[in-house]
Amino acid sequence: MPAFVSAYYFPRHSSPPSLHFSKHFGIPENCGLCSIHCNENFVRSIVRCGTKCRFSRQVVTFASCGGGGGGGSLSKCDSGATMPFTNEPSTFCLSSPIDTQKFQVGLIPKQEIGAERFLLNYPHYDGRGIVIAIFDSGVDPAAAGLQITSDGKPKLLDVIDCTGSGDVDTSKIAKADDDGFIIGASGAKLQVNKSWKNPSGQWHVGCKLSYELFTETLVSRLKNERKKKWDEVHMRALTDALWLLAAFDQKHGKPSEVSLKKEREDLQNRVDLLQKLSETYEDKGPIIDAVVWNDGDNWRVALETLDFDDSGHGKLADFSPLASYRIEHQFGIFSKMDACSFVTNVYDDGNILSIVTDSSPHGTHVAAITAAYHPEEPLLCGVAPGAQLISCKIGDSRLGSMETGTGLTRALIAVVKHKCHLINMSYGEPTMLPDYGRFVEMANEVVNKHGVVFVSSAGNAGPSLNTVGAPGGTSSSIIGIGAYVSPAMSAAIHSVVEPLQDALLYTWSSRGPTSDGDLGVCLSAPGAAVAPVPQWTLQRRMLMNGTSMASPCACGGIALVLSALKAEGQPINPWFIRKSLENTAARVTYNPEESLTTGYGLLQVDKAYEYWQHCKDKASVWYDVQLNRSGNSGPTFRGVYLREASDCCRSSEWTVQVKPKFHEDADKIELVVPFEEHIQLAGYPSWVKTPYYMLLMHNGRTFNIVVDPTGLEPGVHSAEVYGIDCDAPWRGPLFRIPITVLKPMEILNQPPSISFSGLKFVPGHIERQFINVPVGSTWGEATLKLSGFDSPLKFFLNVVQVLPMRRPVVWDNFVTFSGSSSKTFAFPIHGGVTMELTLAQFWTSGIASYVQATAELEVEFHGLSGNQSKVVWNGSEGVARVDVKCHIGAERLAPRAVFTKIRSPYQPVDVKLEPLSVDRDQLPNGRRIVALTLTYKFTVAEAGKVTPRVPLLNKRIYDTAFESQFYMISDPNKRVLAMGDAYPKGIQLSKGDYTLKLFLRHDNIQYLEKLKKLVVFIDKNLEEKNHIHLSFYTSMDGVITGADSFKSSILVQGETQPFYIASPLEEKLPKDVSVGSLLIGKITYGRVLFGNKGKENGQPCPASYSLECVIPPSPKVEEKPKETNAAAARKSTSQIFEEQVRDAKIKALSTLQRGNKEEQEDWNNIAATLKSEYPGHLYLMSEILQKLASTPHAEDVKHGIERVIVAADEVIDIIDKDVLAKFCAMKSEAEDPDAMQVRKEMELQRDALADALYKKGLAIAQLEDENLLEIMSKEDEPQVPEWTQDISTANGSVSQPSQSDASTKDSNDDVQELAGVHNISISQEVETKDRFDGVYAELRKWVDITSTKYSLLTVIREKRCGRLGSAIKVLNELLQDDGKPPQKNLYKLRVKLIEQIGWPHWAAYEKKCIHIRFPSSLPPF
Repeated sequence: MPAFVSAYYFPRHSSPPSLHFSKHFGIPENCGLCSIHCNENFVRSIVRCGTKCRFSRQVVTFASCGGGGGGGSLSKCDSGATMPFTNEPSTFCLSSPIDTQKFQVGLIPKQEIGAERFLLNYPHYDGRGIVIAIFDSGVDPAAAGLQITSDGKPKLLDVIDCTGSGDVDTSKIAKADDDGFIIGASGAKLQVNKSWKNPSGQWHVGCKLSYELFTETLVSRLKNERKKKWDEVHMRALTDALWLLAAFDQKHGKPSEVSLKKEREDLQNRVDLLQKLSETYEDKGPIIDAVVWNDGDNWRVALETLDFDDSGHGKLADFSPLASYRIEHQFGIFSKMDACSFVTNVYDDGNILSIVTDSSPHGTHVAAITAAYHPEEPLLCGVAPGAQLISCKIGDSRLGSMETGTGLTRALIAVVKHKCHLINMSYGEPTMLPDYGRFVEMANEVVNKHGVVFVSSAGNAGPSLNTVGAPGGTSSSIIGIGAYVSPAMSAAIHSVVEPLQDALLYTWSSRGPTSDGDLGVCLSAPGAAVAPVPQWTLQRRMLMNGTSMASPCACGGIALVLSALKAEGQPINPWFIRKSLENTAARVTYNPEESLTTGYGLLQVDKAYEYWQHCKDKASVWYDVQLNRSGNSGPTFRGVYLREASDCCRSSEWTVQVKPKFHEDADKIELVVPFEEHIQLAGYPSWVKTPYYMLLMHNGRTFNIVVDPTGLEPGVHSAEVYGIDCDAPWRGPLFRIPITVLKPMEILNQPPSISFSGLKFVPGHIERQFINVPVGSTWGEATLKLSGFDSPLKFFLNVVQVLPMRRPVVWDNFVTFSGSSSKTFAFPIHGGVTMELTLAQFWTSGIASYVQATAELEVEFHGLSGNQSKVVWNGSEGVARVDVKCHIGAERLAPRAVFTKIRSPYQPVDVKLEPLSVDRDQLPNGRRIVALTLTYKFTVAEAGKVTPRVPLLNKRIYDTAFESQFYMISDPNKRVLAMGDAYPKGIQLSKGDYTLKLFLRHDNIQYLEKLKKLVVFIDKNLEEKNHIHLSFYTSMDGVITGADSFKSSILVQGETQPFYIASPLEEKLPKDVSVGSLLIGKITYGRVLFGNKGKENGQPCPASYSLECVIPPSPKVEEKPKETNAAAARKSTSQIFEEQVRDAKIKALSTLQRGNKEEQEDWNNIAATLKSEYPGHLYLMSEILQKLASTPHAEDVKHGIERVIVAADEVIDIIDKDVLAKFCAMKSEAEDPDAMQVRKEMELQRDALADALYKKGLAIAQLEDENLLEIMSKEDEPQVPEWTQDISTANGSVSQPSQSDASTKDSNDDVQELAGVHNISISQEVETKDRFDGVYAELRKWVDITSTKYSLLTVIREKRCGRLGSAIKVLNELLQDDGKPPQKNLYKLRVKLIEQIGWPHWAAYEKKCIHIRFPSSLPPF
């Protein structure tokens, strides 16, 4: 995730403060270690100097840097008196004018790292000859300062979307007609430019929804602007509809005639439809049609963007074709409205087109800090204006700019392919295992083998220690950068009221060490800038700060040094460069924790270059240092890190192994064999003991050190052991072993609590307290009291614990105090583990106040824990026992348990393993990456929010051996509803069937083979009203008797209370639950009683535990033996056999394919044979009708439809409608087998008759209406009606009610009543001149015509009568039927109706919706 922050606190994952800039500029809110840091103060200094500026909620943006002013402010005249600030020039009186150049210099800090001093002496070493890869959200090639370098070369050598989020499937080939037209992938007719060379004549076509390429911010802006245009057209249509309705009412008043009533109803429906559309309209965005072809030399791309606006611009033929960016360095802009630039790349022989846009402004801002070049405004240049860039987009647009394993891998491949010298990566997140994982392995190879210097942000999860993120702060081969702010930056960039007195690290900048003892932060650099951003933001520059900004500042500084090496013909060794940076960095502060905060100090470019000049003749070697605790064969460490009480109460001995590393191509005879160094070992202070001397050879040496923290006071203690070259001590440390001791204080009082008073705070001040949490503690309650200040203050209150093989456990809070007051907090903790309690005043909070705030902090510890860390039981057991023990003082045990979701496992139904393309997915070592695609099917019985989970892979991007994971959830029409990767998100799904595809990548096929049966879990959230709250009992029998209910009790220290949890009742289980599924929830044991001590009420404590219950099997319902009626009993064995053979033949007929002409002819012959064998058999005739109606017609379409009509008539003729009508009029509730069988057969006949009438009416309508014929003939009819699944169980013959059955005796009165109510003619069918109306009238006699099962005929009838508004209304109700999957032909019918009614804007919108609902295929991964 991008490692940049916002101005106010963003509590998730310890991210710094935020004005929720992420919502405005496409940055994901869950970005973990990152968000954006916007200035919270108005730029008063800019106003005072008369510079025009514009202040928005997000950031301060600079419209220009000249004179001017604004109204409403105050100024001072020469006498110093305050006077109104007007627009008259005479009022622009400045008591102390600001040097504009001095102001501009501070917008992109360079002085702090010595870059300006270096360039003053070496102006041509400004990054020239250096290629830097920017791993980020993408770089806008149209942004200011990113076109050329200082020596006139292209600034951006390549712009790559490594994530695949902009990929378009262009494997479909189209041929142009004589007029030069092709059919695009969206179905649009496209004209190609006749001047375009295409020797093959093959045009690859694809399409993309533009909103899939844009950030949320841009999409939101476009929707607002496009909605205004839509509303103009839509309101005209609505006004016309209202006028027609008013004219009708004026002419007819309240009509009594049926025809006039229906006409008015239609007019009212039109108004209602338009009004509803106004409320439900959702802009789907323009559709981009893409065409790719090879002109004989290169692949070319043209886009049709006509849909972006109504100006007529954007036709395909008018597009200036683009090649892959690296070839011609060209880019395009979709339209003036969006102002979004893009580039194109073509892969896989034209079958994949990548449309590259940025996923946030972050990447462009980072690139500009690194290397922007402004020839007309040199003070606004980046740190290395002469460097060239490669933009590697790793922030996936589909995931809100989250990085993916695919993006990271492809980016590293691109680095080697383009022979880059430097990488900047301002992304990262917390990690469980430092310096481990697939990405780290590949990064190590890029650094060690290919000589690339890798720079990355350390993270923005401070101010606590142990908060550095991966990969920047946790990987040995990557230089992790912390964020520094100087007094000059606070004035020029942040425009604070009162500049800082001293430089410091930003409060939110992440701190070390890592869990394996490494410093975490290597160097520091300025962590803020006002730099260029993409054009679509509608501003040139933007203020951002974070370690995301510190990293490119450092990267640019390193590029200056590399530029010097390149110009002087010296090789670039990343480890030698790193050593020169570390040994020349400037200290920022002198507190004990500085090395954990700023690393080795503030980067100094000029000093690093001087160091290199002195050492350039030394061997290019780096030193691999690993530690083991003596006597422990466990994992290795990169430093000594002691923080637990058990480690700090005794001395420890550590075995250190130092091994020199040469490049794999180094000369073994000349360099490796003779290598020897005389190393003096030094350590400080006195509590670290080390040998004095060591002779180091190529194969390495080991030595021991002793760390004795027993005499140290509680708090932070840092030290290091380092090796000095005795022959060249001026080289400084050749290797370093960091030593960190966080000695906790013990709590002795009972009940355990600790308080801190008299803590004095100024802006940026941090207080850390390390506490050995009492064993058994499960949560803490803190009270913070603040006093003695005169302006609102903002504070961080963080708690951090480090547990083995887990990410640091962080609880954080950002709180504002408006005045002297106290606030209370509760947080979960782990007993027996050292806790860092951090209280920090935000660095700009109270910066204009000269009064120190005084804080008092009290923490109480509480402890209730069960005998299980996770309560799991089988629901079949009926009960689960939990034993809760009180560890501290006296606590109220008041359990609360609730199930909130259900988790169901799914096995893959399809597995696909295939190598990926060479273009993007071949590693530098020549190995091709292989993709494993697993397909899962699942059903949602009731609408709800579902989340797919893969526990083996989730929540790990960097610290995993697997390269990448990505999933898609789609409906039966291949419409993608959700995408995700390591951090799956919930998606609201309607009732229906869904497909999940999981995409895994690795170059080791054996790893993927082991994952072919990987189980995916689908979590479905229960609605809050359906949450299952569990009951507790003091005895097992209470679960059955209902007695011995348990609510709460008071436990004293050491006391254990058992109780029983009752399994949820079967009636409370969700409908779609299945055996093997789990109910998932949480259980808490204690209560937080802030201000209510002694009372029973209170909120559940923050310490919660997982609760899982295995769904028991449902009770098996024994099938009752079928009762045999008298007729069936009289059948002989041969009759039964013949009926079973007949039914088997009919069933086989239904399974035969009827696709092409030959298959249809064969099927027709078989059907005719069966009809002759079993004349008058209803099931056979119905099956023939169903098959004819549901398959496309290979022969003449109209002839095929006429066959449907004939087949429908055959079904209708079989059924005796008079007998059926008499039966329907009967009120029969017979229960004997014969009567029930007759009833069942009559109901089947009625359903078969209704289905035949429906299909006949539909066929007649298609013959009469060419448009309807075209729409309905292109799509299969819905599935087999449910009634046909039952008719096969009957005898298939048309039966009449048994006259001997008393319960089915006919009643003439009942028959006449039925005929009167339903207008049924017993003696004959209704004769009409119009066949359709006759069929429709007949169907109304037998079924409810308003049912969605038959309402399509109502739609057609209303259309035939000219009542298009009523037709659309009925069709909308049909489309909203959740019981059926969406049918494309019905949506196309709605488009035709809307076009006929005269609403072209709505019709165009519906066409776009059809393309979205019914894509031709799934998008590429």
